[in-house]
This record gives sequence, structure tokens and C-alpha cells, in this order.
Amino acid sequence: MPKGTPRDIINRMNAAINKVMSEPKVRERLAELGGVPITGTPDDFGKIIQAETDKWAKVVKFAGATAE
Repeated sequence: MPKGTPRDIINRMNAAINKVMSEPKVRERLAELGGVPITGTPDDFGKIIQAETDKWAKVVKFAGATAE
């Protein structure tokens, strides 16, 4: 979501995502595609995104990759 999105909107989106991710058919389909369903709070998700960003930034830097 865009920076500055009101917290109540973030919380409503989070509740909707958690509900969908708890549905067995959604979880099964994600697993078929190699995905991992993640539920939790908006803060939990932010921590996951930050950790992934940090991890992949190191890979890009090590590889010397640049955007064209």
C-alpha cells in the first residue's frame, strides 16, 4: 500500500488477506505453485518484507547486477 495509508485501512486489508489465506483451497493452490501462505499482523508482514529486501539486496550487490 502507498506510504501514508491510514492504519484502519491497512488493518481492514490485513484482516481480509488473513481470512483468504486461511481458506484450505487457497493454501493448497499456493502450495501447488510453490508459494507459502503467510498470515499475521501488518507489522509482521513489514518485517518479512524488510528481511527479504535486505537479503536480496546483498545478492544483487554481490552479483554486481544493475538496472538498465
